[in-house]
Amino acid sequence: MKLVRGAWKLLVGIKDALVLVAMLLFFALVFAALNARPSAPAIKDGALVLDLDGPIVEQPAEISPLAFVSGQQIGRQYRLRDVVHAIDTARTDDRVKAVVLDLDRFGGAYPAILGEVAEALIRVRQSGKPVLAYATGYTDGGYRLAAAASEVWVDPLGGVVLNGPGGSQPYYKGLIDKLGVTTHVYRVGQFKSAVEPYTRADQSPEARAASQALYGALFDQWKSAVAQARPKAQLAGWFAQPARLVQNAGGDLSKANLATGLVDKVGDRLSFGRRVAEIAGAADDDKPAGSFAQIPYYAYTRASPAPDDGTIGVVTVAGEIVDGKAAPGRAGGDTIANYLLKGLAEKKLKALVLRVDSPGGSVMASERIRLAVMEAKRRGLPVVVSMGGVAASGGYWISTPADMIFAEPNTITGSIGVFGVLPSFEKSLAKIGVTSDGVKLTPLSGQPDLIGGINDETGAMIQSSIEQVYQRFITSVSSARKIPVARVNEIAQGRVWDGGTARQIGLVDRFGTLGDAIKEAARRAKIDPATAKPVYLEKKPSWAAQLVQQMNNGEDESGAAPTDALGRIAWEQRQVLAQAAGDVRRLAMGGGIQARCLECGPAGPVQAAAGDQRLLDLLLARLGL
Repeated sequence: MKLVRGAWKLLVGIKDALVLVAMLLFFALVFAALNARPSAPAIKDGALVLDLDGPIVEQPAEISPLAFVSGQQIGRQYRLRDVVHAIDTARTDDRVKAVVLDLDRFGGAYPAILGEVAEALIRVRQSGKPVLAYATGYTDGGYRLAAAASEVWVDPLGGVVLNGPGGSQPYYKGLIDKLGVTTHVYRVGQFKSAVEPYTRADQSPEARAASQALYGALFDQWKSAVAQARPKAQLAGWFAQPARLVQNAGGDLSKANLATGLVDKVGDRLSFGRRVAEIAGAADDDKPAGSFAQIPYYAYTRASPAPDDGTIGVVTVAGEIVDGKAAPGRAGGDTIANYLLKGLAEKKLKALVLRVDSPGGSVMASERIRLAVMEAKRRGLPVVVSMGGVAASGGYWISTPADMIFAEPNTITGSIGVFGVLPSFEKSLAKIGVTSDGVKLTPLSGQPDLIGGINDETGAMIQSSIEQVYQRFITSVSSARKIPVARVNEIAQGRVWDGGTARQIGLVDRFGTLGDAIKEAARRAKIDPATAKPVYLEKKPSWAAQLVQQMNNGEDESGAAPTDALGRIAWEQRQVLAQAAGDVRRLAMGGGIQARCLECGPAGPVQAAAGDQRLLDLLLARLGL
């Protein structure tokens, strides 16, 4: 029988291997077929359709082929520079008769990113081309873009629901106490509230004051930008008494939106399609009713790619900064440093631009990146930093070597502070009768002891190390920004600032986009800014990743948000909860000294990572929900 079972296992193994080889060959053939198509697809006259069924990010996460093949929900992400380049190209492209924003399933973005895209749309409007926006339900992020349109449409069964920034976040002190877990927190920074969920049951007064200042500034900028783009929108009532406005319209949300100037037209998709067809031309006869001549976004970006063959090196640091290597969407310290050092060795670079869109993370990884940037300076290259939606904590750490720092008024930055978290389980184990003992020849023997507890000597040593890293952080900022250390300490303390305030207190030099930073780097390198082009120092997607990306650009929208206004609000809240659960896991499991801004997350994209969503699903299942 053992021989039979062994033979059967061997046959099953051979079968599985053959299936795997066949799948790989199939996908290789499909990829080859896709790449056999012309690299620049023919673009016919019509409306450029930005069907943004996902968030706009600095660097999209790479889709795992295994995740795609296994049928996991995969939400799309849109690279900021590609979106802006497509819009700016469309402005002067005679084939593009209009730009259409389909925001039914828009996944949001950081305020600075929304502002950059909105400005590009306004440039199209100012050129005389129509920009039309449509959605069943608009929330804050989607409406920030829609306000830049010349016509804003909403479905009769939908509407605009504006929440404003802020909301609740979970605190775990009560649960930690019930479980008997001892959370050892080491930090420097009065406002470094990333660790508060472990130590408190509510928000501290310092964290509340900092959040109110940050969100208040971002909210004021949002209202000002929307009012400027859409002067007739009566926003005040929607933030003061939204229920009264809807009740006055007989409970019809879209009618209330129309009456207060938030939208121009209330109509279904067929009516919207007919309106676009009047401008951009009708679709072919075999298309469904309400269709119009379309230029798909992905086809347009392939036909008109952004320049990537210049001498201004651009290194993107996007996502959480982590130790070691990481795929796009996270900033591995070794990965980013290797891109930069390889670019210095192989490319004829004249200057370096560091594009930062990160809330920080590991101090060691941040220092690894900073040292690589310092190598560029050692070789005489001008270094300019361009801050995206967020450049805080470790994201600011790596920015300190810059000759000049660009940001947007609503970039989230600062959070100059460090912390570390170590849990121990001696009380939890004691509840089930498990104790610990052993020989300890020095105060540090077996420390940090997660089973028996962390002793005072170890705790004091860790706290001293945290304080030393913080001192190094503020000293580096002081030296780079020419600000006295005492003053840096005042504006640091882990506090998060909006870009406008950061410029006033000296953490940022100028307002501007990545394009502005590239032009400044060119000027410093004695290159004509009008002709300077970037070269992006990053890994090109593998053939498997490109294949999955092309296949994921089809009709499947299983990973996207719902379309109606109330459904979108509920979906966004679930995403925030999933992100919070993921943040807690990363804090507890990450280890090491951290320079990370957890409070930056709620202002950004609302699409949670797949791993965070699975963790939330598991927690809810355990709770019977």
